[in-house]
Amino acid sequence: MELAEFKSILPTYKALLGIDYGSKRMGIAVSDVLRSIATAHKIIYRTTWEKDVIQLQQIITEKEIGGIVYGLPLQMNGSEGNIAQEVRAFATKLAQEIDLPYVFWDERLSSSAMENFLIKEVDLSRQKRQKVLDASAAAYILQGALDALNYLK
Repeated sequence: MELAEFKSILPTYKALLGIDYGSKRMGIAVSDVLRSIATAHKIIYRTTWEKDVIQLQQIITEKEIGGIVYGLPLQMNGSEGNIAQEVRAFATKLAQEIDLPYVFWDERLSSSAMENFLIKEVDLSRQKRQKVLDASAAAYILQGALDALNYLK
């Protein structure tokens, strides 16, 4: 789904959920209901499919989520590798459990950008960075999508 189509089917005054997918951890970010600011929310440490779904459903209910933005880890040449295919498979499977519109957003270098920011600007130690990196990368991804959505006005 293209971003313009995604925007056209989103409910009014509902937040967006940003997911930085990983096989062991998923970074989670949420927007405000006006969809202007993305905030790192939490890291979901993956265990079972059922537990992952329950945690995501809780966030969706608590934060009044109306759509999902998945970070899509494209190769530097723009092609999709194995991880991008895993993200697409995860999104397709989750859509069978959670009926929300979703879109993919190019996440190339998002983790690197956030790690550099956390080192240079926030001066976090390696141990502290690990505790926030995935959720921060999800916020970076979601903010990029929010900015593009707002530009489409």
